[in-house]
Amino acid sequence: MKQKWKIFKSIHFKIALVFVLMMLLTLEIVGTVFVRQLEYQNLTTFKDSIQLKPYVNTSLKKQLTNKNQIKANKQIRTILQDADFSNVDEITVVDARDNIRGTSQTSEQYLVGQKNTDSDIKSALYSGKTIEKNSSNNNSRYYTMVKPLINSAKNQNNIEGVVYIRANLRPVYQNINRITTIYLFAAVLSIILGVILTLVISRAITKPIDELKKQTEQIARGDYSGHVQVYGNDELGQLAHAVNNLSVQVEESQESTESERRRLDSVLDNMTDGVMATDRRGIVTIVNDEALDLLNDEKDQVVGRPILNVLNLQNKYTLKNLIDDPGQIILDFSNDEHQLILSTHFSLIQRKSGFINGIVCVFHDVTAQQKIDADRRQFVSNVSHELRTPLTSVHSYIEALLDGAWKDKKLAPKFLKVTQDETNRMIRMINDLLTLSRMDSGTQSYNTELVNINRLFNYVLDQFDMIVRSDDTKKTYKIKRDFTKQDLWTEIDTDRFTQVIDNIMNNAVKYSPDGGVITCRLYENHNRIVMSISDQGLGMPKAALKHIFDRFYRVDKARARAQGGSGLGLAISKEIVESFGGNIHVNSVEGKGSTFYITLPCETVEEDLWDDGEA
Repeated sequence: MKQKWKIFKSIHFKIALVFVLMMLLTLEIVGTVFVRQLEYQNLTTFKDSIQLKPYVNTSLKKQLTNKNQIKANKQIRTILQDADFSNVDEITVVDARDNIRGTSQTSEQYLVGQKNTDSDIKSALYSGKTIEKNSSNNNSRYYTMVKPLINSAKNQNNIEGVVYIRANLRPVYQNINRITTIYLFAAVLSIILGVILTLVISRAITKPIDELKKQTEQIARGDYSGHVQVYGNDELGQLAHAVNNLSVQVEESQESTESERRRLDSVLDNMTDGVMATDRRGIVTIVNDEALDLLNDEKDQVVGRPILNVLNLQNKYTLKNLIDDPGQIILDFSNDEHQLILSTHFSLIQRKSGFINGIVCVFHDVTAQQKIDADRRQFVSNVSHELRTPLTSVHSYIEALLDGAWKDKKLAPKFLKVTQDETNRMIRMINDLLTLSRMDSGTQSYNTELVNINRLFNYVLDQFDMIVRSDDTKKTYKIKRDFTKQDLWTEIDTDRFTQVIDNIMNNAVKYSPDGGVITCRLYENHNRIVMSISDQGLGMPKAALKHIFDRFYRVDKARARAQGGSGLGLAISKEIVESFGGNIHVNSVEGKGSTFYITLPCETVEEDLWDDGEA
């Protein structure tokens, strides 16, 4: 059974089928046009043959104008009997008063002198136009013509009556059917000969293709010893040459690939870092000995498993997360016996076309470095706690001095104002350090709730619109909003997330030119809320983008200090966003501006459960 269906799926059958269908279509079109034209020509000839002779037309009009109707009716009968009307079944003459004056049918002579009842005759009398119709009766086709008899004497066209002619179309269609039968016989014969010729031609075309198929299957099995026979220098012959060359090139490429694989295995086995590679589905395919030692696992227990399960990341990340945002992840494998913290860097295995073949993960033991970083963060926390009280006290005294306690009323306030500004800056830095310290230690508390992010974003942007409309503003800017009409909900701490938006918007305002446009967008993508804030400012060099969220990092220290930045705002923003299950990153072109992107998980909410005042 399968062998039968295979025949119908072969290119040999398809080529033959195409030729046959084209032939059938051509014959069908030609036959239809031919029969229609034949029918038209025969009907035209037939209609011309039954037209009234001029002398008959003149004689009938003369008799219809004769006042002696009895004598005229006899003459009309004689005219109809003597006239040569081949293929005409009936001729009836009706005068202008709708009276029947004569008929060619012997059996209907009793109708002479009676009123006409035929509607076509009445229409011809009233309109003065010839009426032609085709009709059928008792499996016979008829042609009827009602022709007015018009007297044109004395420049007047008077209708003296009409002539009704009914003719049988049987001879016409008998001739058409006979010619059609001959055509169909010729068409069937042509189709049979065409099918035979098509099978021969398609076989000649498909034979080299069958040999090419067998050779390619042989190459796929790893056997490169075969050779395709070349039958000519046409396209199939050129294809055969190409397949033979391909066989040689594939064999050479296979040998080269095997050599490179052995070299890669040697490199991986001698690396000091652990390396793991996956296919496009995230299944581990390659792992070196160093990675197995770091993970304390066996090769057969790692290869063939999803990388998320191997690294115990299935509850925090998805494969899509690693593909969309490949980067560095810190893995903590510490236990009561020993500490082990690994820095894992993910990169994509990608073709030139952009197609992703898999992921490469490189492990590095950063246990010692993490301990140093933890000690440094603890130091910063202690210093911040120790400095906050005296700095606050100094700030209070300076405010008291600014009230007029100093002698020089012009210069002293300026100095004190500078001191106050620097003090405020140090206090803000200390507050930021304390916030980061709480985040690092996990003691930072969040009052999370389900929030309509559309309303929250609009609320923050409205505040910045009010600032730019105030009279004392130093810089003008325009905020352009491009929001989705759909309400988007997420679970966040409103105050903390407002701090994130404020920080990014303040940076956008600070580094934008006067009169610049800040574009804010909000939309949903794959069940994730995406927020973006774009400015037309100074931008950042490409090398700085990977460090922009690091603590105390400044792209241009002189510029940052002039703008009042501490280098901690973006680091805090990153910690806050990630604590809500989101991500933040930036795209920037130096001299053209920067765009910050924030993604958050989108929650599904029934709108009728919420009041308009809730956010």
